[in-house]
Amino acid sequence: MNAPLHVASFNIHKGLSQFNRRLTVHELRERLGNLGTDIVFLQEVQHSHGLRASRFQHWPGKPQHEFLAGHVYTDFAYGKNCVYDTGHHGNAILSRYKILNWENEDISAHAFESRGMLHCQIEVPGIGQPVHCINVHLALTEAGRKRQMAMISARVRRMVPDDAPLILAGDFNDWRMRACAYFKDELGLVEVFETHHGKPARSYPSILPMFQLDRIYVRRFHIDKAHVHTGNAWHRISDHAALTATLSPV
Repeated sequence: MNAPLHVASFNIHKGLSQFNRRLTVHELRERLGNLGTDIVFLQEVQHSHGLRASRFQHWPGKPQHEFLAGHVYTDFAYGKNCVYDTGHHGNAILSRYKILNWENEDISAHAFESRGMLHCQIEVPGIGQPVHCINVHLALTEAGRKRQMAMISARVRRMVPDDAPLILAGDFNDWRMRACAYFKDELGLVEVFETHHGKPARSYPSILPMFQLDRIYVRRFHIDKAHVHTGNAWHRISDHAALTATLSPV
C-alpha cells in the first residue's frame, strides 16, 4: 500500500492576526512545520507590503510563502492575484515533493475583487502519475462564485486526466453550501470533511467557528482522517482555522 499523503489548507490572513494587530507569520511557520503535512494550500499570502514591512519590526525579509516553506517544504509556487501600490498577495502551495510545473489562472469575477486559481502538478513518491493540486480563494458574492466554479470545472476537464489524483482546496466563501454538490456532480469530487464527518468543517471565524467556508475536495483518494485546528493557539494567528487531511491514493 502506498504511504498516505498529508495535506493542509489555511487562509493565513496575510500573516496577521484578526484586525491586523499582530504579526503572526513566525508563529505560523512554527505551526506549519509541526503539522507534518506534505502539501499545504495557503490563501491570502502576502508577497510584499511596503507599509507593513516598516510597521512590524520582525517582518520577514523574503516573501511569506518562501519564509513559511523554511527548511521543511523544498518546493513552492505562488500565484499573484491582488496587486496594489504597496505590494501584492495571492495563493501559494508548499510541497515536500517536487513541483513539476504550475500555472496561475485569473478567475476574477469583476475588476474590484482579484482572484486566481493556482494549479500545480506534484510528483509524489508511490503515486504513478502527478498529483494535480488546485488552490483557490473564491469571491464574496454568489454570482461571482458561480462563475468561478464553472471556470474551475472547465480547467479540470481541460487539464486533468480523468484517472489522475486531484486535490482542490482553499477558501470557497461558500456561505450557501452550493459547492459540494456542484463539484460532485460536475467533476466527481468529494469534500473530505463531509465524507469523513458528515458535513464540511466549521472554520470561520477561528475564535468561534460558525461558517463552513474552507474546504478540501479530492478525487482518486481515500480519506483516512480530517481535522480542523481550533483553540487559542490557532485563532491567535489567523481569522480562519486550518484544515488537515490524511489521504490514501486509490
